[in-house]
Amino acid sequence: MKKFSFLLIFSLLLFTACKKDHVDATNTKTLQSSINDMTASLSTIKQIKFNEALYILKTFGVEADGDVAELKALGQLIDGKKVPEIMAMADQVAQKNGIEWASTAPPSLGEMNIFGNDKAKESDSNDVKANSLSITTRPTGDDGTGAPTALQIVPRLVDNAGNPVSFTGAGLEATLEVFSNGIKLSTAKNLMQDNNFKGFNLKFSSLPAAKVVDNKIDITVSVKTTAKTFKMTKIGLDVNPLLLKVPAAPKVDSTAVIQDPAVIDPNNPNATVPSATDPNATAPTTPAAPKQPAADPKSTVSGFLNNVSAQNLKAAYNSASNPNWGSYESFSNPTSGFGSVKNVSVKNITTNASNATSASVSATYDVTDKSGKTTSLKATFGLKNVNGDWKISSYKINP
Repeated sequence: MKKFSFLLIFSLLLFTACKKDHVDATNTKTLQSSINDMTASLSTIKQIKFNEALYILKTFGVEADGDVAELKALGQLIDGKKVPEIMAMADQVAQKNGIEWASTAPPSLGEMNIFGNDKAKESDSNDVKANSLSITTRPTGDDGTGAPTALQIVPRLVDNAGNPVSFTGAGLEATLEVFSNGIKLSTAKNLMQDNNFKGFNLKFSSLPAAKVVDNKIDITVSVKTTAKTFKMTKIGLDVNPLLLKVPAAPKVDSTAVIQDPAVIDPNNPNATVPSATDPNATAPTTPAAPKQPAADPKSTVSGFLNNVSAQNLKAAYNSASNPNWGSYESFSNPTSGFGSVKNVSVKNITTNASNATSASVSATYDVTDKSGKTTSLKATFGLKNVNGDWKISSYKINP
């Protein structure tokens, strides 16, 4: 009897020890098995939130097309990660993409399964009954001349009569594809949680000028429910050509010496041959070194965050030279830009590296938006020397 009890306890310990507490993305089978093990150790509510987090990361946290490619990219992203780390990553991705989701909030996206179980369940909030999809578009923003800076694209699920259907608590994957002359220019995704979905804000500055034909674009929006994927296309939408993205001009090395071909020895092209010069000519001057910034790059980042906190957005914008932030209108947008920030509480700022032309600064701070939600962020700011002043040239939120 004692021997049997010992074997039973040993078997239970062995079974428990085999369960994984981290993701194993060696292949799809180990990925699913390890996630199942991790899920089994959670309470029912946390299981739902964990599945929501995985869905957020698979849909918005990786760059891939199609479920198989997305699943593989997700595995690479979370390989070796434990549940708390995955939840934190999903929080950051949701915030970056403007999705109203938080790991600490109640379940809100229905029953999610990243491994593709699309069968409707009795309580499936993603099984929305609709007849079709409608799209409304309207220009937004002002470039200073009265012309728009972006296009707001709002999809709605409608019934047979064309009226919006009512639903809440869903997590429907909405995808926007932008084309011009049949060439895809961009793809964006978001979650439609109810039929008050704000849609997509397509900034003209994100579209490459070289690929936009006749200043017109076509858009296709799809919304995926449990039973069906609805799709709608609009063609011939106008854009503001003055704001389209133009590649930066190639940098010219001002210190490069252009050698006179007349003084190159054809038998020894690498040899230095003195050229015949006018004895009365003045010797060439050495190019001046770039003006060294007097201030610490940390001061620029600190001033930027303080100005954002005080809603002095013009001063914050002027302290940067970051093409990814686009125009001041985009930067200060009250929904998708820094205009949505109510307060910034800085915890730490550190200079990672600095030379005469560039610097890297890390900052840890809490951001409170105008709805009262506070998020802790770790960000890396890239800075460049512009005529002796440090300007923020890049911005990255770290996991």
